[in-house]
Order: sequence, then C-alpha cells, then structure tokens
Amino acid sequence: MTDRKAFADRVALVTGASRGIGAATAEALAAGGAHVILTARTAAGLEQVEENIHAAGGSATIAPLDLTASENIAKLASAVAERWGRLDMLVLNAAMLGSLSPVEHLDAKELAKLFATNVFANQALIAAFDPLLRRADRAEVIGITSSVGSEPRAFWGGYGSSKAAFENMLATYADETAHAGRLRVQIIDPGATRTRMRQNAFPGEEPTSLKPPETVAAAIIDRLLGDAPTGSRARVEA
Repeated sequence: MTDRKAFADRVALVTGASRGIGAATAEALAAGGAHVILTARTAAGLEQVEENIHAAGGSATIAPLDLTASENIAKLASAVAERWGRLDMLVLNAAMLGSLSPVEHLDAKELAKLFATNVFANQALIAAFDPLLRRADRAEVIGITSSVGSEPRAFWGGYGSSKAAFENMLATYADETAHAGRLRVQIIDPGATRTRMRQNAFPGEEPTSLKPPETVAAAIIDRLLGDAPTGSRARVEA
C-alpha cells in the first residue's frame, strides 16, 4: 500500500485511466495522497475509477476526452492551470494497439491513427503541460512503453514503430530538460500484464498467468519515490 503522505498536496494527470494500468496507477497515486485527474475516452470507466478512489478516501477529478483532438488537450491544460496552477506528475499511458500484420500490409489510415494516439497526442500533452510541470517544485513524467519499441517483432511493425518514436521523443525531452534538475522523465515497460490490450494481442493466452496491472502501478510508484536519473528506462518483471 502506498504511504498516504507520499504524494500529499501533489496533482497528477493519468491518461488512459479508465482501466488497466492507467486505472491502477491512478488509484495508487490517490492512495498516496495525490489529487488525480483521470482522462480517457469513456466516461463510464472513469467514473468507476473515481468512485474507487473516493471510496478509499482519495481525491480525483474525471476529464473524459479524445486526446487525438489537440484542442481538447489545450482546454484541459487551461482548466488545470486555472484550478491548481501547476502539474506535479504526468503519466502518459493511453495507447492504441492497431492491427498486427506484416509491414507491407499495414493500412495507411490505421497507421496514421496509431501515431496520432501513441505519438502526436503525447507530444501535444507535453507541449500543453510543460509550463505547468515547470511550475512544480519537482515534476515527474512517466511514459508507458512496450518492449517492441526497442526490440522489433514480426507483425508488430505499426505499434512497435509508434512506441519507438514515443520513447525517442520522451528521451529527447528528458535530455532537453535535464539541466534544470526539476523535471524528471522516466520510461516504463510494463512487460506482460493482464490488460485488455494484451488480451487483444494474445487472445489464446491465459490471463491468470500474467501479473495484474496493480503490480505495474506499484512499480511506477517505486520509480516515482526512487532516485533513478531522468531519461531512465525500466522494465517491470513479474
């Protein structure tokens, strides 16, 4: 269980927070005292996570939105700035899997949508919230990646290339902000985890053989509380 005072008075934003790793991370941050802003496309899922947080004595706000529409991100950043004036933690978790197929068969429209979700939306989030992160005493950015972002795998070219671009972008952002010493960027590979995306990718796999999202959330909390340098990458093992 997260120390209730670990993130007291801190504000966190978690994308893809309606289920899976995003939901578990949001609940763990709230358990540590943070006020968590929950974003995802589906309001129903967010409402359930918010209810779980409140029932456990935590604090949260939901913001259902499509992250591929940059105007939505700008409006959210404006609302956060008006209410809190800063952002202490940004967890970039939302992602799209897309179809698993040979590179020569990738659909151009789906590939564009994949990059819009996994890369462009995250860049827009960084651009919109960078000023608020810089207002925090110490800001944290966590990006959730996949092993295929650095280890190419047959039929995973679309998703893998989007994660490779995402990782490079985050590592570059870490290098650009390292001199200030107040903003730390970390990249987390959750490994095989019991999520809907994993089930869609491996429909014949037994879910109970995989670690639950809460294990990944606990590892993220440990990274936030630890002293790993900015730009570091870690994989969560079972």
